[in-house]
Amino acid sequence: MAVLTALPRYADRGVPFEAFVYRIASHKVADVQRGVMRRPVPTDEVPDRVDTGAGPEDEALRSDQAAQVWSLMDRLSPQHREILTLRVAVGMSAEETAQALGMTAGAVRVAQHRALARLRDLVDTDDQSLR
Repeated sequence: MAVLTALPRYADRGVPFEAFVYRIASHKVADVQRGVMRRPVPTDEVPDRVDTGAGPEDEALRSDQAAQVWSLMDRLSPQHREILTLRVAVGMSAEETAQALGMTAGAVRVAQHRALARLRDLVDTDDQSLR
């Protein structure tokens, strides 16, 4: 039917008529395949409970927040960045961090406090520049 309805638009350009028919047929096949892909797919099993995991929007927000945190961390001194990474991300104690960095536990706590204060200042500065 598609070939018959397209027949008035056929123009002889030196290409075989079969090419004209093949092009119409290939478009029809592609249309059917697209239609099949858009239909819902039946499954044998229905989930027992609602999936409460993070959805695409949550993942995008989490990824954006992580990028912002790493951007702020890059603006800290290497020592402050390392202390915050060990204390917050890795979960090491002040004593463990001090031993790893060759510092005292008190010096680690003071440096951590200063690093967090610097991060707060950077966040406040960034927030004010966005307003």
